[in-house]
Amino acid sequence: MKNTTAIDGTPAFPVISLFSGAMGLDLGLMCAGLHIAASQDYEKWCVETIRKNGHVAVQGDIRELIKADPECGFLLNAAKLKKQDVFAIVGGPPCQSFSTTGKRKGVADERGMLYNQFIHVVETVRPRFFVMENVKGLASMPSDPINKLSPPLINHILEKFNMLGYHTVHGVLDAVNYGTPQFRERLIIVGSRDKEDIFLPLATHFHMHQNSEMRWRTIFNAIGDIGDCGSHGKFTPAISQYLKLVPEGGNWRSLPSDKIKAAMGGAFKSGGGKTGFYRRLSYSEPSPTLVTSPSQKATILCHPRETRPLSVSEYARIQQFPNTWKFEGKTADCYRQIGNAVPIPLGRAIGQMLISVALGNSEIRVKRMRGTSVHNKIKQI
Repeated sequence: MKNTTAIDGTPAFPVISLFSGAMGLDLGLMCAGLHIAASQDYEKWCVETIRKNGHVAVQGDIRELIKADPECGFLLNAAKLKKQDVFAIVGGPPCQSFSTTGKRKGVADERGMLYNQFIHVVETVRPRFFVMENVKGLASMPSDPINKLSPPLINHILEKFNMLGYHTVHGVLDAVNYGTPQFRERLIIVGSRDKEDIFLPLATHFHMHQNSEMRWRTIFNAIGDIGDCGSHGKFTPAISQYLKLVPEGGNWRSLPSDKIKAAMGGAFKSGGGKTGFYRRLSYSEPSPTLVTSPSQKATILCHPRETRPLSVSEYARIQQFPNTWKFEGKTADCYRQIGNAVPIPLGRAIGQMLISVALGNSEIRVKRMRGTSVHNKIKQI
């Protein structure tokens, strides 16, 4: 991966990552040229994955860590940085509370309040930039889960950043438009301490384009060359028998009409599109959003040609993790880490935007965070 450094050899764009998971967002930022000085997560297997791949990880509940050290020394010391050296704070507070596929308890669920810890770190460290990402459901979640007519929670979050003096831009971006072979929408909030002209990264890939390299990437582009698929989950015999009747690109609606009711069970009369039931993927299209378990009846991600769930290695390819990236834990742990990750190409586009703003979109020069001294031209390696 590209790492942008100053002529004295120090990283030019040091970043601290929170709620890092398997480092999907972090790896994308690294591809753009940023340096991840330290990552943090609560989950054991995420931390093991980070460390296994040679990166610095702080393990622990961010609430307890901040309670014990409000000045965030636990992060700065791990990153070997002073506050004034931090280029950006990035991360995605756990998102289950805001997901449109869940119960959407929002702030009524304690996981829905962890954005406050992210804001605290930004307030304490005061980086030049921050990037907060989450599921798109956060954009429409009411601030009061009991009063559905209350103002959107995102307004409250943006106001907190505004009170800290940060200029922000935000929007829902689909990773498929940045070179990921997957439809995956994420809410992205970017902030600038110095009121710089930040913007949401422009799309680089399109459904239709005269240049084939700028078209959406497909599942075949991602996994078509994989021979040994490696570890993967299993379908129950009941699910497998129906999936064998579903053609590539089909789902429960593709089953013989006399078998649909039995196959769907209690879901037969429920509302919604139910597109995840007996879903067999298509090589010629991008993947649907990867879920944390591809073998559950309502969220099936069946291989296009074989009657099995996508494997861990196929999951990683679709999220565009490097082939050398190692995931720790059992198969279910690996699925969860990858399924929760930000696709690497989306992270790369965000990182490229930050660097372009930091460098003034012109000569490659960078100001050091610790004052007015300026590094000479930096080099790309």
